[in-house]
Amino acid sequence: MTLQLPSIAEAKAQAASLRQDLARQGTEIGHARALELVAHQHGFRDWNAFHAAIGNRPPADWTPGGRVQGSYLSQPFRATVVAATMLGDGWFRLSLELDEAVDVVSFESFSNFRKRVHCVVGPSGRTRERTSDGQPHVVLDR
Repeated sequence: MTLQLPSIAEAKAQAASLRQDLARQGTEIGHARALELVAHQHGFRDWNAFHAAIGNRPPADWTPGGRVQGSYLSQPFRATVVAATMLGDGWFRLSLELDEAVDVVSFESFSNFRKRVHCVVGPSGRTRERTSDGQPHVVLDR
């Protein structure tokens, strides 16, 4: 059985969660110690070895050919990832080919359907860009 390694952003989130859990139990640890513990949980001798094994790669389903689902302009979709480019710590530019076109206009007398979407998503699978009602343009289910 092959276990899939988390992305660096996911590993850092695991470390933050571990710190919070331990703090609630009365044990305070630093961020570096939490990173080391997460590395050990995944079978690595230290954070540096774990970091090198992970690399700054997107989650497996965010790579070309991967399948994703979520919402685009608050409308549900399923899509195939056509392209993925790493931009920085956990942020990726994705090109998505939607299984079914999504109407990007909410006005009843006009429609504009989109089948291909380009977006920049962070570690949480959300875009920074938001609609006028505050919703992220794209939300990928994780």
